[in-house]
Amino acid sequence: MTPDVTPSLPEAELLYVQAQWLVPARARLLRRVAIARRRRVLDLGAGYGAVTGELVRRCGGRVVALDLAAEALRLTDAFAGAGRVNADAARLPFPAEAFDLVFCQCALLWMPLPVAIDEAARVLQPGGVLIALEPDYGGMIEYPPQAATRDLWLAGLARAGADPLVGRKLPAWLEARGFDVQVELLSELRPPSPDRLAFLRDLLTAEGERAELSRIAAEPGAGGRWRIVAHLPFFLITAVKREQGAGSVGPLTAPG
Repeated sequence: MTPDVTPSLPEAELLYVQAQWLVPARARLLRRVAIARRRRVLDLGAGYGAVTGELVRRCGGRVVALDLAAEALRLTDAFAGAGRVNADAARLPFPAEAFDLVFCQCALLWMPLPVAIDEAARVLQPGGVLIALEPDYGGMIEYPPQAATRDLWLAGLARAGADPLVGRKLPAWLEARGFDVQVELLSELRPPSPDRLAFLRDLLTAEGERAELSRIAAEPGAGGRWRIVAHLPFFLITAVKREQGAGSVGPLTAPG
């Protein structure tokens, strides 16, 4: 992916809402990797900086926020205390082993996965950690059937250049590149927020799709907080780069 084909970011407000949904899971992962002792942190696919400030506050060193969308990085308040780099995840402008933590949230699905992981591995020092919180739209759980949005998400994301199944692919890709991988799934189920449809609305271009979304938004369901169940699986990944000679491999090739 090159700068002239940069995918359009959702509205900044929606990305901040999304970041709030993931606060407990993100905090748990960052505590596990001792974020306070991390000295060089890369916020990969930082977008409008929805998590950058949190990384700055919690880490013990320097944070660099990187995104392909130059306009997102111009929000100076969001990036206070962090460096900002406008670059492609497929060609990271950093030397080898420049970071001890790479953080990525809802961004790898927009990147060319093999080369992005290869680059993340290159800039991580041995023993460094990649933290990823990424969705898998193919595993959505929705009820009642007439309120289901899964097919709209799959079509809209694929058309926009994203990989809606990125979550399930990441563990194998990371292991093949020389990481020791630990995976959890987001477990808490909450009543769905109307904001979930705002994200989707921006992806839909066909008149029929928009009409279907409008119908779903008006779906009355059975009444009460749980009239609709909508659960998007998130893969919560902690991947540690192996020390040299501990099973690391060369350039990434497709597993399986």
